[in-house]
Amino acid sequence: MEIWINPGCSKCRSALSILDAESAGYTVRRYLDDPPSEDELREVVGRLGLEPWDITRTGEQVAVELGMDAWPREPGARDRWIAALAEHPILIQRPIITADDGSAVVGRTEEAVRSALK
Repeated sequence: MEIWINPGCSKCRSALSILDAESAGYTVRRYLDDPPSEDELREVVGRLGLEPWDITRTGEQVAVELGMDAWPREPGARDRWIAALAEHPILIQRPIITADDGSAVVGRTEEAVRSALK
């Protein structure tokens, strides 16, 4: 599995602690240093079963500056959201865990992280 993290994020550090305690095999992607492409974001959003606006940190300053709260949340706007996430990876909710079986979770809770281990 792979986990997208921001090392400064307490939820990311907590998720890593759980994975380590369970001796899970994983690779770390520091997505701020190695941002995902638009295609990768489309794939991950699909694996999560979510829309791009569902994984957007709209409270971030760049989201406020872009006026994202007013952006439409509809199928026709997906590409605009994906492009913004690719251009400004700080907007991506974290941590995101992608499992080898094709599933993915936003690991903000212990339960979510543990669900990636099943």
